[in-house]
Amino acid sequence: MDARSPARIRLSTVIGGLSYALDLTEGEPPGHALGSCVIGMRIADELGLDAGTRSRLFYALLMKDAGCSANSAKMAALFGADDHEAKRTAKRSNWSRAFPAFVWSLRIVAPGGSFRARAARLRAVKEEGQVTRSLMLARCDRGAEIALLLGLEPETAEGIRGLDEHWDGNGQPFGLRGEEIPLLARIVCLAQTAEIFHGEGGPEAACAIAARRSGEWFDPALVHALHACRDDATFWASLARPDVSAWEPEDRLLTADDAHLDRIATAFAGVIDVKSPWTYRHSDLVAMLAARIAAALGADEAEVTDLRRAAMLHDIGKLAVSNRVLDKCGPLTPAEAAQVREHPLITARILERIPGFAHLASVAASHHERLDGSGYPYGLRGESLTGPMRVLAVADVFEALTSARPYRPAMSVETALATLRADAPARLDADAVEALAGTLDPREAAARR
Repeated sequence: MDARSPARIRLSTVIGGLSYALDLTEGEPPGHALGSCVIGMRIADELGLDAGTRSRLFYALLMKDAGCSANSAKMAALFGADDHEAKRTAKRSNWSRAFPAFVWSLRIVAPGGSFRARAARLRAVKEEGQVTRSLMLARCDRGAEIALLLGLEPETAEGIRGLDEHWDGNGQPFGLRGEEIPLLARIVCLAQTAEIFHGEGGPEAACAIAARRSGEWFDPALVHALHACRDDATFWASLARPDVSAWEPEDRLLTADDAHLDRIATAFAGVIDVKSPWTYRHSDLVAMLAARIAAALGADEAEVTDLRRAAMLHDIGKLAVSNRVLDKCGPLTPAEAAQVREHPLITARILERIPGFAHLASVAASHHERLDGSGYPYGLRGESLTGPMRVLAVADVFEALTSARPYRPAMSVETALATLRADAPARLDADAVEALAGTLDPREAAARR
């Protein structure tokens, strides 16, 4: 199948591939969302749910962490910790109970800091008040919004919104109790916890945590359904390489056409940009600029579409970078700089696995390459950099320079263009720079000062 002809692509393969990025944002190993999906769908089979409900559940499970980046910056700032580690350890603690939550906070805040610094962080967390609720509300609401943006059904969105609600009413963000919690949300909550504990201790650990929290976190009827497959060794072994396509109801199969791929790219650009307050709309604006430059240079409609999507997703690898690094005001340490320089490689690894986006991986991953070979991650030079790669690099640099960063204020449009021109033609493509300059509306230039 032609990479540019996505009419027969299963939506689940696209979203399943992108779930790898969501796993990274949550501090989970790749495949967490897919494994959660398999477990949740097995529970649905045990319950005998109809095809329509299973279809809506299927996408709630795949997209459960779509809002995960919405609270990353606040979590990192509040706890003075790596947001990935904070998220990962929170999923393994009984955070709805005061004492386990305190122990978790004590372990996670300001690692490596002095006793005084850590005590100050703990006081700040306590004084913040409804911190858990606000963090989870941001994540759950954003996840539900993205599901609706992708055209998924309202029940799927509500399944995502309620995934941190607990059967006993002590969950977040709304404190729903029992059957007030949508069924899909109850299944997602159990499935993701079972997947995490299965990964660390096998079926026994998954079923043990479900039993321990039955009636507290989990609907007892769902725990019973999970226990019904406890001795199915083939099922549990399948989680090593989860194949979610085997669990999607065939009579409810969804496909991704061109319009859907555009919506997916736009939605995940939002996931990327909301991770840091300093990158608000960065991917969207880079895509707009790159499309303008490409059109000015004579690219056809298909080429412009491809470049726009690559630009939307070029920073998806940054979801793997801690906000302690992304939002740092001072100079980066060598280790932190290495973490940042790895993000294009992660972008490539994510996109290469996704039908409809795989052919964009090399362009998206090359936005920090430079014509003289001084860029990263591959150190490509000259003839190795295609026209779309050159255009994306110029658009990315210009948008970044004209936006504020934690370590510097935004440049004026004039200063940014002068900076780009100084780098052309040695490092940046001169034609792309001049095409950019020619596409900037004076009123828009004034608005970006």
